[in-house]
Amino acid sequence: MTVQETLLSRTLNQDRGRLLAALIRELRDFDLAEESLADAAESALVHWPRGIPANPQGWLLKVARRKAIDQIRRRKALSERMPDLALFAADEAQVSDPDPAIPDERLRLIFTCCHPALDMKSRVALTLRTLCGLTTRAVADVFLDTETAMGQRLSRAKAKISAAGIPFVVPEPADWPDRLNAVLTVVYLVFTKGYTQGPAHGRDLCDEAIFLARMVCALSPDDSEARGLLALLLLTHARRGAREDDAKLVPLSEQDRSRWDHDMIAEGLSLLAQSGPAGPYRIKAAIAAAHAATGQSNWSMIAELYRTLLDFEPSDVVRLNWAVALSEAGESVRALEIIERLDLASYQPFHAARADFLRKLGQHGEAAEAYRTAISLSQTSAERDFLAHRLAELDQNRTD
Repeated sequence: MTVQETLLSRTLNQDRGRLLAALIRELRDFDLAEESLADAAESALVHWPRGIPANPQGWLLKVARRKAIDQIRRRKALSERMPDLALFAADEAQVSDPDPAIPDERLRLIFTCCHPALDMKSRVALTLRTLCGLTTRAVADVFLDTETAMGQRLSRAKAKISAAGIPFVVPEPADWPDRLNAVLTVVYLVFTKGYTQGPAHGRDLCDEAIFLARMVCALSPDDSEARGLLALLLLTHARRGAREDDAKLVPLSEQDRSRWDHDMIAEGLSLLAQSGPAGPYRIKAAIAAAHAATGQSNWSMIAELYRTLLDFEPSDVVRLNWAVALSEAGESVRALEIIERLDLASYQPFHAARADFLRKLGQHGEAAEAYRTAISLSQTSAERDFLAHRLAELDQNRTD
C-alpha cells in the first residue's frame, strides 16, 4: 500500500463519519452523500500521488461537494435542487464549525436519524450504516438479520425520510428526550461492534462511542441512563489492554488486572455512584463494575443483576448472559437448562457458552461439537484460535 493509500485509508477510518454527517446535513440525501464521498475517495487515489493536500479532510469534503453538484446535474433536476447548489457555491476548504448546541456533526446526525417517524430498529440500523460506516452485512450481524433483510430495511428507512420530508436539522432541546433512548442504543451498539472486533481492530469504534457518550452526557447531564451508558463503556473499555496477549484472546478469568486502565475504572465507578433510577444501562454498568470494583468478579451478584436486567430487556441474549454468570457462579446445570431453551442458533456466543457448560459437566462429545460450531461462526482469528485451543484441550483430556 502506498503512502497516499495509507493516508486515505486512515483519514476515512477516522473522519468518514464527520465528513458524511456534514454532507448529509447539506445535501439532505443519504445516498447522494455516500456516493459523493466515495467518488471523492476515488479522486484522491488519482490526485494525491501528485501531492498530498495539507488538509486531507477538507480536500475530501470540497471534492465530495463538487461530485454532488455533478450528480445533481446529471440527474437533470437542477431547478429542483438550486438551494443545494447555492449552498455549495462557496469553495470551502475546511469542515464547517459545529453548532454549539450539539458540538459535533456526528451527534447531530444521530439525533436526526433517530426521528420518531422511524421505528427503533430502523433508526439504529440507519445510523450504524451511515454514520459509523458499517457495511450492510455488519449492521445485519448486529441485529442477527440476513443481509438482504437489512438492506431492504435501510432502503425503506431512507425512502420514508424522503417521502415524509423529515428535516435534516438539529432537534430543539425539548425534542431530545423523545429520541434519547434511540441515541443511547446507537452509541451502545457502536461500542459493542468495536468490542467484538477485538482490541487490534475495534478500538477506533470503541473510542468513537465513548466520545459520543460524553457528548450525550453533556447534553443531558441529569439523565441517569446517559451517565449509566458512559459508565458502562468506560468500565468495559478499561479492560482492553489485557484482552489479548500476542494476538491471543485472554478470557476475563485469566486477564492481568494490573493492565486494566484504573483511571477509566475510577471515572466509571464515580458516574455509577451518582443517584438515579435503575435502568438497563445503569444495570449493565453495575455488571461491569462487579467485574472491576474488586480484585475478582462477583459472579453471584452479576447473575442477580442480569436477572434484574431481564425485566427491562427480556431477550434471549440477556438470558444467555444470565446463564453464563450462573455457570461461573457454580450453577452449570441450571445454566445449561436455561440456554437449551433459547433461539440463538446463529449466534456465536451461544455455542461458545454452551460448549463451556457441557465441558464443565463432563459431556465432552457434545462440548466438542459445540466448540466446532462456535469456531465456524467466529469473526476474528483471535476468537477462533482461542476456541480451537479449548477444543484441543478437550480432545486431549478425552484421550488421556
